[in-house]
Amino acid sequence: MPSWLPSIPYSPAGEGYWSPVTSTLNWCEEDYYATVYAAEIVNTLTNLLFQFLAFKGIFNCLRHGHDTIFLVTFVGYFLVGTGSFLFHATLKYPMQLVDELSMIYTTCLMFYATFSHKKSRKTSLIIAFSLIGLAVFITAYYHYLQDPVFHQNMYALLTAIVLFRSIYIMEVNMRPTLRRRREVHKAIEGRQGSTGEQERCDDRDARILRNMWIMVTFGLSIFLGGFGIWTLDNVYCSTLRRWRREIGLPWGVLLEGHGWWHLMTGLGAYFYITWGIWLRHCLDGEQDLYELRWPSSFTSLPIILRAGGGEARLNGSVVQRVEAEAEQRPRQRNGALKASLDKKEL
Repeated sequence: MPSWLPSIPYSPAGEGYWSPVTSTLNWCEEDYYATVYAAEIVNTLTNLLFQFLAFKGIFNCLRHGHDTIFLVTFVGYFLVGTGSFLFHATLKYPMQLVDELSMIYTTCLMFYATFSHKKSRKTSLIIAFSLIGLAVFITAYYHYLQDPVFHQNMYALLTAIVLFRSIYIMEVNMRPTLRRRREVHKAIEGRQGSTGEQERCDDRDARILRNMWIMVTFGLSIFLGGFGIWTLDNVYCSTLRRWRREIGLPWGVLLEGHGWWHLMTGLGAYFYITWGIWLRHCLDGEQDLYELRWPSSFTSLPIILRAGGGEARLNGSVVQRVEAEAEQRPRQRNGALKASLDKKEL
């Protein structure tokens, strides 16, 4: 490494407080080179991002009144980060199960949120018990096999199903629904001779769908980028370990691929859950009650909040007024249309 760049030599890898290793996986980061209390210090500390984003999501759900299923999902997201923290700190098999199975369970929560929306109580219960049965099967079979490839394949499959189902809902269900709404609204407004509200709704819906796709693309790119770095970390582990020791600390930390996987998948998962919250509100026809707050793609994180921001949560009369106006507009239009038709008949 350049002589002008200060560095600290790596200590030899060895035994630590949690030795011996009992997990079926041991990552490319060397064990106990920085402290005896954490087997993989970088892989351990990068999970703090999961916990920070989980608290951020839980706070936003409570403050802005998002559906309970997303609150529970963020709790599961917190458990994923906590389980991964404990797993990489100890490299113990029970902590490995906490880490990996919490990923499956949290994905099952998003699966339920995606597939049960606007379904009958009976159908929702069938979906819920089916997912519970699936989670129990994956848990038991994975514990029997103790093969990480099985877990990775099941996690990837569930994640892909939920992602493509959400995109399907957004494009095939939500977009035609909004279009039909606009067509009916246009016919009513046309008879009244007013197009201002129609233009506003058109602009709003086009902006929402465009921003949704930006969020999906951004989050998915981060997630897949993290997966790519993790793959390189596995394939070129011996080379990366040699490079780390050559450049020393703290610069060698930048070559910890699994740590980058934690950071990037944590962000990608947060983007996906936030998108799910926004999609749910739009499917419920609440586009005027909730809005996306995302000032910058690279320096801030997106959140979904009530129109007017946090004040709307504190001032219930504001929310009630907006909801009442949203409910009243269709009644007024329908009443005006009926009066107009009655007049023509007379």
